[in-house]
Amino acid sequence: MTEKEKMLAGKLYSAYKDGSLTEDRARRNRLLDELNSTKYGEVEKRNQIASKLFKHVGKNFHLEKPFHCDYGSNISVGDNFYANFDCIMLDVNQINIGNNCFMAPRVSLYTAGHPIDKQVRNSNLEYGYPINIGNDVWIGGSVTINPGVTIGDNVVIGSGSVVTKDIPSNVVACGNPCKVVRQITDLDHKKWVELAKQYYQE
Repeated sequence: MTEKEKMLAGKLYSAYKDGSLTEDRARRNRLLDELNSTKYGEVEKRNQIASKLFKHVGKNFHLEKPFHCDYGSNISVGDNFYANFDCIMLDVNQINIGNNCFMAPRVSLYTAGHPIDKQVRNSNLEYGYPINIGNDVWIGGSVTINPGVTIGDNVVIGSGSVVTKDIPSNVVACGNPCKVVRQITDLDHKKWVELAKQYYQE
């Protein structure tokens, strides 16, 4: 297996022994320089660059700058996606994000990990596990999502949370480590639909 194949398979790999990984990072550098040097009003230009950087970008995509990633080519994003300032996605493995997902400032998705043993770690071996985020997910400010985590559909993650384990669908979760606080119910739906009706009547 190549180092890139090992990386995407979740095995130990070296980021410095595979010429294709070096080329991928050089490509990332060019596109991120271009993306992060756009003017704030150049939304369409920024989105066009992101569509080249990412593996897949859905419809109605919006990415604020600055944005940072390891490769970009391992990130897939669905329709109606929004990421606020200072989003970081370390995509040494796959990051898959569904439809209708919104991220507050300084959200970090880390697929990358390093060995606990110092000898192995100091030999520049690392690994990565995928992150999967479902549909209709709101992630609060300064949330960190660790390697191998899956978040279900219709989830709210509270600000400042560190997500170390999977989060099921239809819940509010927060904390360090992030834990389920409560279910999202029909009462939530009724409350917010009523507030939305009041808004549109004013």
